[in-house]
Amino acid sequence: MASVQILDGGLGTSLQDKYGVNFSSADTPLWASHLLVSNPETLKACQSDFGEAGVDILLTATYQIYTGGFQNTKTAEFPEGIPASEVGRFLRTAVEVAEISKVRDSAKIALSLGPYGACMIPGQEYGGVYDAEHDDEENLYRWHLERLRLFQNVEGEDLTSRIQYVAFETLPRLDEVRAVRRAIHDSGITAPFWIACVFPREDECLPDGSSVEQVVEASIAPMEGALVPLGIGMNCTKVHKLSGLVDKFGACVKDAIATGLASAVPSLILYPDGTNGEVYNTTTQTWERPEGQGDNQDVRPWEVQLAQVVSDANAKGPFQHFIVGGCCKASHKDIKKLREQFTAA
Repeated sequence: MASVQILDGGLGTSLQDKYGVNFSSADTPLWASHLLVSNPETLKACQSDFGEAGVDILLTATYQIYTGGFQNTKTAEFPEGIPASEVGRFLRTAVEVAEISKVRDSAKIALSLGPYGACMIPGQEYGGVYDAEHDDEENLYRWHLERLRLFQNVEGEDLTSRIQYVAFETLPRLDEVRAVRRAIHDSGITAPFWIACVFPREDECLPDGSSVEQVVEASIAPMEGALVPLGIGMNCTKVHKLSGLVDKFGACVKDAIATGLASAVPSLILYPDGTNGEVYNTTTQTWERPEGQGDNQDVRPWEVQLAQVVSDANAKGPFQHFIVGGCCKASHKDIKKLREQFTAA
């Protein structure tokens, strides 16, 4: 039987749907991370929902953390924006809240880090169209390295010593995949990391047009000055697309092992969104159902579909270990049901 670790679900959408927190790029450029500044208690309540659902891994509320986001966050204490010298205390809050919220002593903490596009206004996780200053591997490497280092010297403490994983999430571009591998290598962080890409197109390519074959090679092939991730896969992708994508990931990993491009099979990372077909419009900042969407979608519950993908992937190989959870619109109730799928098995 496959080894499966259960990850949490959609933090930002859970804060909206259950706790009535509203986000806008104008007022809350840090998105869910804004709660680190404005309301850590509500953040703790929301993350504890996932902890009580029995997760094995809980992501920190740091997906859109970067110095520019703090500089653009106006508060009563910081009416001109939060200066870089004050950022550390909020990063510590992120780790502390996650530690409290994981509930189970055996549960692990993963440092959540989105792509550069998640910090743009409007966001570009799903488009991958970056500004000129961040439109190549070298500049993306420097941006990610700077962000990683924010966590390494918080009033003399290295916060990364308190996390067990680093999660690079929703990567829409091949050059960014290579960039994060180099950045974590040069940061000196020793926690294992994973790379999860996003596949929002009708075909099975990244937003920049890169194929699964290219993604797997960029993720696990030897590269000077870069580390090999613990796991590779996808997040914030429609659950109905997973089966085809996972088959391609598996075939590419098998080829990489057979040809000597890779020496070990990575874990497979799967945390699709929990929607019923809705797509997030980054301009209107609302969830919308695409016009003309068919009614022939799989009617099985989300957790049943996801568990079946894992079961099929385990049977076909080569993957032996899975990290599985949810992204946007996947609630703590969905994650609890997902865990029950594997407990029952």
